[in-house]
Amino acid sequence: MRGRILFVVGLGAGYVLGAKAGRQRYEQIASAADKVWNSPAVTKQRHEVQHFVETKAPKLVESATDAASDAIDKVTKRKGPRSAGPASRGSA
Repeated sequence: MRGRILFVVGLGAGYVLGAKAGRQRYEQIASAADKVWNSPAVTKQRHEVQHFVETKAPKLVESATDAASDAIDKVTKRKGPRSAGPASRGSA
């Protein structure tokens, strides 16, 4: 659903930016987009998405922070000799 909306928005933006239809056509497209954006169905969906993000974002931030912390711990607590990389090899 989100992909479709972004695709339609992208098409509309591309048309408006690329077309030489003039101000009247721009106003017509802007008016239609405004009607769609403020329609009850789209408004309801926007509110649902906003609520979803507000409830899930803190958990996602916590998960990302934990994953980053784990990655840092793994990198800084390596044990054993490091493998010889290209920088440590002598020139041939």
